[in-house]
Amino acid sequence: MKRIAVLSTAALFVLLGAAALAYPQQDQQDENQNKSDKDKPAKQRDQKPHKPEPQQAQRPQDANRPQPATEPRQGNQDTQEQVQQQQDRNRQEQERRQQEQNQQQQRTNDQKRQDQNRQEQQQVQQQQNQQRQQDQNRQARQQEQYRQQGERLSEHRQQQMVAEQQRRTAQFRQEQDQQRQRRLEQQRTVQLQQQRRTAQYGFQEDYLQRERQEQLRFENNRNRDYDRDPYYYTAPIYRYQRAGNYYEINQYGADVLRQAVNYGYGEGFRTGQADREDRWHSDYQDSYAYQDANFGYDGFYVDQADYNYYFREGFRRGYEDGYNSRYEYGRRQGDSYVVLDIQFSNILGFVSLR
Repeated sequence: MKRIAVLSTAALFVLLGAAALAYPQQDQQDENQNKSDKDKPAKQRDQKPHKPEPQQAQRPQDANRPQPATEPRQGNQDTQEQVQQQQDRNRQEQERRQQEQNQQQQRTNDQKRQDQNRQEQQQVQQQQNQQRQQDQNRQARQQEQYRQQGERLSEHRQQQMVAEQQRRTAQFRQEQDQQRQRRLEQQRTVQLQQQRRTAQYGFQEDYLQRERQEQLRFENNRNRDYDRDPYYYTAPIYRYQRAGNYYEINQYGADVLRQAVNYGYGEGFRTGQADREDRWHSDYQDSYAYQDANFGYDGFYVDQADYNYYFREGFRRGYEDGYNSRYEYGRRQGDSYVVLDIQFSNILGFVSLR
C-alpha cells in the first residue's frame, strides 16, 4: 500500500510539471498568432473565421436503426425517360407492323378483286363465244334449209303474199296514227306518278322513247322491192299452232317471231326489275309494254296479232326472271336479252315440214 501511495504521488508531480511547461508554449503561440494577424490586411482581419457547427452526436439507438435506401433524383428522371423512350419505340414498332398488315390485306383484297374480275370477264367471253357458236350453227342450218328448199313459190302465190303484206302494212300504219294509243300512254303515265312508282315510270318513258326511234327507222324502210325480197318467193318450212289454228311459215317469218320472243323477254325482264325496285306486287299484265306488245314490229312478214302473242309470251317469262333476280328462261347478252333455245321450242313449237 505504501508503494502504491508513493507511485501515485510521483505521477501527480510529473503531470503538474508537464502542465507548467505547456503554459509558456501556449502564450508564445498566441503572440505569434497575434503578430501574424496584425500583418494581414485589414479586410482579411475583419473576416471572422468560419467555425464548423458541431455535429450532434448520434444516439446509440439511431446508429443501430437501418437507414432507408434512397436514389438520387437525377437517376429517377433518367430511368423514367428511358422507360418512356422504350414505350415510344414499342408503339412505333406496333404501328409499323399494323400498317404493314393493312397494306398486305389491301394487296390481298386487290388481288382477289382482280381475280374475280378476270373470272367474270372469262365467263362473259365464254358466253359470247357460245352465243357466237350458236348463231353460226343457226345460220348454217338456215343456209342448209334454204338450199334444201330449192323451189320457188308460184307466181300466183307470190302475188298473194305481196297482197297480204300490203294489207298488214296499211293496218299497222293506221293503228300507229290513231290517238287511242297516245291516250293510253298518258293515262299510264299519270297512274304511275300517282302510285309513286318511280322505277316503273322511268322504264315506261324509256320504252316509249325507244319505240318511237324504232318506228322512225321503220318509216324509212317501208318501200321495199317485193320482187327481190326472198320472203315472198320462199316456200314455208315450219308449221306452228296458235289459238287452235295451224300456220305455215318460211324461215324469214320464223326469224321475226323469234325476234318477238326475245324482245318480249328483254322488256319483261326490265319491267320486273322496276316493280321489284318499287316494292310493287308482281303483275306483268299491268305493264304498258305488255299491253302494247309492238316493240320491234315493223308490219312485215307476220301478222301483228302473231307478233303481239309471242312478244307477250317472252314478256311473261322475262318479267318472272327480272322480278325474282334470276335467269331461268333466258340470259343477258351484252345490252340485250335472249331466250334459251329450249324455251324457243316450248314457246314457238315449230314443226319442220321437210
